[in-house]
Amino acid sequence: MSVIASQTKRAVTGHEKIRVLIADDHALMRAGAATVIDQQPDMMVVAQAGDGNSAFQLYARHLPDVAVVDLRMPGMDGVELIEAIRRQFPAARLIILTIYDSDDDIDRGLRAGAKAFLLKDMSAAELAEAIREVHHGKTIVAPAVATRLAERMTQTPLTAREMSVLRQVVHGKANKEIAAELFISEGTVKVHLTHLFEKLGVASRTEAMALAVRRGLARLD
Repeated sequence: MSVIASQTKRAVTGHEKIRVLIADDHALMRAGAATVIDQQPDMMVVAQAGDGNSAFQLYARHLPDVAVVDLRMPGMDGVELIEAIRRQFPAARLIILTIYDSDDDIDRGLRAGAKAFLLKDMSAAELAEAIREVHHGKTIVAPAVATRLAERMTQTPLTAREMSVLRQVVHGKANKEIAAELFISEGTVKVHLTHLFEKLGVASRTEAMALAVRRGLARLD
């Protein structure tokens, strides 16, 4: 029997507990999630990992029914881990549990194949129920994440050049510096900024910077 078939068989066996893997680089978070899960009569933690590479190895070894994964980890990050697992185990059911909720984080996580995108401010009961629902094939997003997704549907996408200008703005570059960096005129930079402000619904560079960082369109580091 293949490992994928074995995983599927376990997932549909009603009398067995839901087997869960936890991957998070914060030991306290892992311990808290493990306590919540092990207290449930219908589930159990089979493995814990503090980095993406270990999590992948443990997943392949234990073939859990559900994996709960943080986004930011050493080695492979959460998205890379999900992509790696899904390549080898297409039926994998994976939950992102994180404090990060930028548009970029949400988009990358769901595109990678996560079945749920949850935030760490959720209650223990909500986490347990989310694991059950994902185990039964459902897709779940935290209410705050669902709101962000709905907002994105009404936004006008930025062009590649507008994104480049926005990233330069976030890094504190003046129009002249942006023009030199992107090999365009200062007048063209001003045109792009006008379009950026309209699309983002902001009135200044400061507001554009704050919104870009909040949505994950650009990072300060």
